[in-house]
Amino acid sequence: MCGIVGFTGKRQAAPVLLDGLAKLEYRGYDSAGIAVRNGLDPVEIVKAKGKLKILREMTDEGRAISGTCGIGHTRWATHGEPSVTNAHPHASDDNNVVGVHNGIIENYQSLKEKLIKNGYSFKSQTDTEVAVKLVDYYYKKYSGGPVDALARAMTRIRGSYAMELMFADFPEEIYAIRKDSPMIIGISDGESYLASDVPAILKYTRNVYYVGDLEIARLTKGEVTFYNIDREEIQKESVEIKWDAEAAEKAGYEHFMLKEIHEQPKAVRDTINSVLKDGKIDLSEVGLSDGDIEKIKQIYIVACGSAYHVGMAAQYVIEELTSLQVRVELASEFRYRKMKLREDSLVIIISQSGETADSLAALKMAKASGAKTLGIVNVVGSSIAREADNVFYTLAGPEISVATTKAYSCQLAASYLLAIQFAFARKEISADEYDRLIEELCSLPQKIEKILEDKERIQWFAAKFAAVKDAFFIGRGIDYAVGLEGSLKMKEISYIHSEAYAAGELKHGPISLIEDGTLVISVVTQEALYEKTVSNMVEVKSRGAYLMGLTCYGNYGIEDLADFTVYVPNVDHLFLASLAVIPLQLMGYYVSCAKGLDVDKPRNLAKSVTVE
Repeated sequence: MCGIVGFTGKRQAAPVLLDGLAKLEYRGYDSAGIAVRNGLDPVEIVKAKGKLKILREMTDEGRAISGTCGIGHTRWATHGEPSVTNAHPHASDDNNVVGVHNGIIENYQSLKEKLIKNGYSFKSQTDTEVAVKLVDYYYKKYSGGPVDALARAMTRIRGSYAMELMFADFPEEIYAIRKDSPMIIGISDGESYLASDVPAILKYTRNVYYVGDLEIARLTKGEVTFYNIDREEIQKESVEIKWDAEAAEKAGYEHFMLKEIHEQPKAVRDTINSVLKDGKIDLSEVGLSDGDIEKIKQIYIVACGSAYHVGMAAQYVIEELTSLQVRVELASEFRYRKMKLREDSLVIIISQSGETADSLAALKMAKASGAKTLGIVNVVGSSIAREADNVFYTLAGPEISVATTKAYSCQLAASYLLAIQFAFARKEISADEYDRLIEELCSLPQKIEKILEDKERIQWFAAKFAAVKDAFFIGRGIDYAVGLEGSLKMKEISYIHSEAYAAGELKHGPISLIEDGTLVISVVTQEALYEKTVSNMVEVKSRGAYLMGLTCYGNYGIEDLADFTVYVPNVDHLFLASLAVIPLQLMGYYVSCAKGLDVDKPRNLAKSVTVE
């Protein structure tokens, strides 16, 4: 959600803060602000509602604000409407403590009442102002310094938070605390950087520290010291980020989303090759031995959004290749279920950022029940990566557009690799079948490239239907899972009402929505379900639907029924989701472009949902 940056060093802080916030715009926001200290001078706070460019103009790109230590924030409104008053940073009544915050303070109302009784007043409607003033209260009451005040505040605050604060008595220092919301720190050449995500500091350093839950960090110029909640100093190791700064830039593409769509062949190839050794799948770095796999009796796949759709496709693949039963669960529902998990279960948590709040909570619940856990994540050292028993890192690189494309495709590839190895380790497929499936899997990147070469036809079709009000996606089996993702892409960046239905469910209600001109996109790649799905296409066509068919080369009879047909190359049917989704990603992208919308930063959405 919100973006956080911080800097203390030798150069002017404000331009660094604004540059970092610009790199975090994809997270979603409605206001922005920075606070900068220039030695012992009073802190200077500048805030603006709306786009970051307003703040840039107000500060002459940061040049108008002196000082080498500062913090910044892009806010996605939770408590209080978008406004300058509610924008961060917030300060104590005398500006002694200034802070920004990502997360939700659940008990802010009772804390606020306590502070009002102790003479504090409040300007905003935010929970953040309450947290900042609580720190100020403990700082003044006990005179134990910033670390002591922060530790005391952390014992009282309930909820999630990544907070960074500055204290008037420590003008060149930044303090940070964290619980369930991401925060990283980078050190380079006598300067220190803090952010809620890697792209904000990638141009300055690739060595970062991940702040752990209930930890405190003290940043000085070029140094960082960590403490636990008991105020004891602790040691942490830095992690090298393999991405380079150029990977987080547009590289000549009009939008990050289009760039990331085109990066999918490489990202999928890299993810496959990360565990493929001499033509065999090696999960030793993931931490799963064949012995571990043989003990598994039940699999739960838990995720949100597009990652959940990956789980839907993975369910079909794992269940067809193995005798394992797979349940796919929405993390936001799973975490509140009162179910007992078998200790011989494997709970797979899928998350691009590794910081998704509901998925992280579901992971902790699964671990508490005694189940084995596996994270499929894209960010090294992220919360889910640290909490899970085992981790499969996808190699998508930085994904900036809110609408995921290459991370989704890498998660699919990781799921296929797990399914194949599970089947082989459990002796449920032969060595020949194992080799054949790996060969088919390795053909995916080249076949994705082939689809991307013919994107102009999809662009034409998208422009023709950009004004449509409703769109429906239908399919069966894996095709239904693909339709779910295609529908999400359509609605999240094009603002078109879109729904995906299992084609066999049409007669149970949805078909009543079909009328003349209704756009229906039918995904029909699964040979065993081909005739059944074609029958459903006939049903909607006879009721006036404008029909787009998405199928494999060779199924040319679809052209006799569909008004517009898109073909993808053939591959083993288990892996066709990786190909069929590409035209639907392009469809969503080009419809959004035709409508003149902000493709990379759709309204009301954030890249990483780090609050419930």
